[in-house]
Amino acid sequence: NLCGLNVTIPYKELVIPYMDEMDDDAAKIGAVNVIKFIRKKNDLKFKGYNSDIIGFCDSIRPLLNPEREKALILGTGGAAKAVYQGFINMGITPSYVSRTARPGILTYSDLTPEVMDAHKIIVNTTPLGMYPHIDECPDIPYNLLTPKHLCYDLLYNPDITLFMKKAAEHGAEVKNGLEMLLLQAFASWNIWNEQD
Repeated sequence: NLCGLNVTIPYKELVIPYMDEMDDDAAKIGAVNVIKFIRKKNDLKFKGYNSDIIGFCDSIRPLLNPEREKALILGTGGAAKAVYQGFINMGITPSYVSRTARPGILTYSDLTPEVMDAHKIIVNTTPLGMYPHIDECPDIPYNLLTPKHLCYDLLYNPDITLFMKKAAEHGAEVKNGLEMLLLQAFASWNIWNEQD
C-alpha cells in the first residue's frame, strides 16, 4: 500500500538509475529525494522528484526583493544543486562558492568587496556549523555584509548557527532551514497523494 519513499543522503543520486521517470526539476538537479510509486493494473513504476527545491523556494520567496537578484551558494553538493535550480526557476542569478578552484565556480578567496556587494543573497548548503560542531562556519568576509543582505542557512540545528549569528551582527537578515525542512515534507506528501 506504499505511495512512495523519501530518500536522504548519500542516496539521492544513487537511486536515479532505478527511476522509470523523472520530474523536470529532479532531472536538472541530478538528485532525487522523493520517489512516487505509480501503479497501473499489475505494473509498478517509480517516478523521481526533488522536494528540496520546492521547500527551499517556498521558504525563501517571501524574503526576496528587487535588490536581491544575485546569490552566492556556499557548497556544491546535492542540496546546493537544488538551491541553484530553485534560484534559476525564480529568476535569481546564482553562483557556487567552493573551497576547491574549478572553472565557473568561485572560491572563498574570490569573495571581494565587489562580489559581496553584487550578491545580496548568501545560502549556506555546507554542514559547517551543524551540531555538535557549532563553533564552525563558512569562511566568508562577514564584515562586508549589510542590512541589504539575506543570509540563509539550510541547517536548523542549532536554531541560530554561527554563520547566522555573524551575519546578523552586521545587520543582515538571517533565516535557518527549519521551514524548508517542513515545506519539503509537505511537498513529498502532496506528490504521493496527487492523482496522475
